[in-house]
Amino acid sequence: MRDREMTVVEHLTELRRRIIWVLAVFVVALIAGFYFAGPLIEYLKQEPIADGVPIISLHPSDALRVYMQFAFLIGAVAALPVALFHLWRFVSPGLEERERRGSLYFIPAACLLFIVGILFGYYVVFPMIMQFMTGMTATIGADPNYGIAEYFGFLFNMVIPFGILFQLPIIVMFLTRLRILNPMRLAKVRRFAYFGLAVVGITLTPPEIVSDIMVTIPLLLLYEMSIWLSRIVYRKQLREEAEWEKEYGSYETDELVR
Repeated sequence: MRDREMTVVEHLTELRRRIIWVLAVFVVALIAGFYFAGPLIEYLKQEPIADGVPIISLHPSDALRVYMQFAFLIGAVAALPVALFHLWRFVSPGLEERERRGSLYFIPAACLLFIVGILFGYYVVFPMIMQFMTGMTATIGADPNYGIAEYFGFLFNMVIPFGILFQLPIIVMFLTRLRILNPMRLAKVRRFAYFGLAVVGITLTPPEIVSDIMVTIPLLLLYEMSIWLSRIVYRKQLREEAEWEKEYGSYETDELVR
């Protein structure tokens, strides 16, 4: 009982140490983010996505709010690979050698997909949404003027969810590698997953129907892609098990010999 308590304490101590490392990297990146936020804001303001609509400040604290948002985003992106690496180090002792090596490759893939998701949201989805919104404003005879805090807040609400949503294939592949999920189980719960993903998509987007649709549809496509990738990983696992049994015999046979 004492050994078990010490083991739990050691695990909690290690977890705390790794969380401190991640938070330290995040704080350093957050401070650096204040330096890079200015040029990044200026670059995004010059992009033609706003279609020439003036971006103005409507409140004295708008500039500080936007700087904080960009600094937080830069800090989160910089700390993401560190957080994933420490998560892998924390769970790796409970994995087999093949699982440990295979799961390590998911870290750069997850970071890459997060960036791809953000770029997809910004360069593909966000311009269409802005064009639609500007057109809707023109139909009621109003002159569009975007507050800088509202503009970038809307931008983050549209772009960041795509960075998160694009992690779905990696998460499914990782859980399949750990034998927690398999393609049959994913296909069996497809209807429930569709409903849950639709709820998530609506929750992560601003309260208007176009944004909900533009996020939910890619989510459903990502789920289907996740099933396909899970099937690839699962078939590879079956081949590895067959080769293992062919060379060393089954686990049950080894137990009977003992």
